[in-house]
Amino acid sequence: MPTNSRKLRDARTSDGARASRPHLDGTRTSRPHLEQSNSTPVNPFANRLRHDRRSFLVASAVGCAGLQLGIPRAVTAASPTSFATTGGKAKSVILFFLCGGASHIDTWDMKPDAPTEYRGPFNPIATSSPEIQLCEHLPQLSKQAHHLAILRSVCGTVSTNDHHAGYYYNLTGHAADPTFLSLGNDRRPYSTDWPYMGTVVASRRAQNGSLPNAITLPHMPSKAPYTRPGQFAAKLGVEFDPLYVQGSLDQPLKFQAPSLTLAGDVSADQLQSRQQLLSTLDQARSTFATTPQQDLWKQHQQRTLDLLLSSSATTAFDVSAESLATRERYGKTVNAMSLLMARRLVEIGIPFITVFWKENEAIAKQCASAGGWDTHGNNFNCLKDHLLPEFDQAFSALIEDLHARQLLDQTLVMVTSEMGRKPKIGDPRSGGAGGSGRDHWTHCQSVLMVGGGIQGGQTYGTTDRFAEYPDQDPLTPADVAKTVYYATGTNDLMAQDTQGRPYHLLEEGRAVTSLFGV
Repeated sequence: MPTNSRKLRDARTSDGARASRPHLDGTRTSRPHLEQSNSTPVNPFANRLRHDRRSFLVASAVGCAGLQLGIPRAVTAASPTSFATTGGKAKSVILFFLCGGASHIDTWDMKPDAPTEYRGPFNPIATSSPEIQLCEHLPQLSKQAHHLAILRSVCGTVSTNDHHAGYYYNLTGHAADPTFLSLGNDRRPYSTDWPYMGTVVASRRAQNGSLPNAITLPHMPSKAPYTRPGQFAAKLGVEFDPLYVQGSLDQPLKFQAPSLTLAGDVSADQLQSRQQLLSTLDQARSTFATTPQQDLWKQHQQRTLDLLLSSSATTAFDVSAESLATRERYGKTVNAMSLLMARRLVEIGIPFITVFWKENEAIAKQCASAGGWDTHGNNFNCLKDHLLPEFDQAFSALIEDLHARQLLDQTLVMVTSEMGRKPKIGDPRSGGAGGSGRDHWTHCQSVLMVGGGIQGGQTYGTTDRFAEYPDQDPLTPADVAKTVYYATGTNDLMAQDTQGRPYHLLEEGRAVTSLFGV
């Protein structure tokens, strides 16, 4: 049985200060200051492509977020290779992101001995792992705890203590630059941002079939114009952006990527005929010099054509093909069906699937939130009556399903969020202590990992008695990202910009290899 709160060797100096940290090859570097971006922000939705009613291409659905034609931002990534043999076993990753900031102290890092104004009314329960206790409102997940590894000491402090910077840090592994503080929620995704870890993993894998290597569902958080930075390929190149598949709260079995649907009366044969004509015209122009942006646009054209003409692309998103018993085990919500679709995408070999929790506006007023995990008010009733039951059923079903299909060992499943919640109850914006809410708290959160070579039934790190700050074995989102890279065998983190200058995609952090028994 793994030891509770495994130590990161040499992570601290003898006096408790943070030391320089070794890379996987054994060399050491001190944590450098992160590169700051002074470039003009790029609105990824300002230049959507416009076509007539017979149009068959919708740029955002093909992953063109961030693309501005005529302003090439793509960089040259290392050549994709087959699955690496070093590191972990994960051929695929499912990242389940609890949008809004999930409360760690009310779920998987409970403090039953803390004062009432911290611990709240929930009680911990025993689980299938003697080392793990979970909230009483997670009964089905408690039966799967022997598969879980809980990282309880993640500190993702950002200067804004808010969502935008929290998304960015936890999705990229890079601390937010000063523009997040100066612009707040008006800070848009930049083409020079650091890339989402999912796009990094995807860029290092050879594409298998017509679907792209990174797929995100059931929405792109958050509502425009407040699109969260950190979820795109950014400086890695728009060709590595995820394919966004849209889901609906009202019709949870219906998922749609606009680029997978032919509009009007255009048939597949007509589309192929038109593409052949375009190819002829392109060949006629081949004697003229082409620009990088033209080459990039051709890549997107081919990507879209492959998607439109692929039967596997459309059937992969048909969760109604699953048995009624399977669908009912996951639950009837769009978040549950998104996890079921993620399992289907793992089965056809998609390397990285991201599921962003889709918020339910019907409970927004009740929870003083957007309808997700941002529980500024009525935290405990919102968790007990809505959020935890839905999460418990769907996520436990995913683990159970992957295990039954013998896919869990080759699939890393991860649950994270942009922040935790403030341990002391009472948000002044929603009635103080009487409002029973929890404010933002980026200083401490937990991350769950399952499968992909992870040894289950263990915890890593501890927090103080109030769950306010990490105590033993503190981690950062950079460490978490490096652990994902290790699990997937993503060892090459070098890239080149458009001028051929090399740069490292994530120098910070170190993989927590003890989670894998190393």
